[in-house]
Amino acid sequence: MVTGECNCGAVRFEIDAEISDVYVCHCSRCRRFTGSNGIAVVVVANDDFRWVDGQQQVATWTKPDTDWQVWFCRTCGSPVPGENDSTRMFVPAGSITQGGAALEVRHHMWVGSKATWDEIGDDGQQHPEQFCS
Repeated sequence: MVTGECNCGAVRFEIDAEISDVYVCHCSRCRRFTGSNGIAVVVVANDDFRWVDGQQQVATWTKPDTDWQVWFCRTCGSPVPGENDSTRMFVPAGSITQGGAALEVRHHMWVGSKATWDEIGDDGQQHPEQFCS
């Protein structure tokens, strides 16, 4: 069982699947959302994901004139899981509190637009744009 929560604990979730692959997005939108070099996420099937508490605390924001959205806790502002597509959720890797021992960065997306100061120091495959598995 994988568990996770936001910074304040208002939003909590569980994943009923083995997780291992981490995807890191280095696009400018994700950098601005996190205030860092991007965001690291795992992707899980909707059927393997369950909200435990605080789903009403989840807020979304959509960048005008795009379909790019972010999901965050209304209380603390932490990134929280959100809809990846109609069948999968993305889960911020940093929100995982238990069961993430096997996590390893496998893919870096949008490295063509990464910040000049961003040094990628692992063996994850680098993709100039988006990568979907």
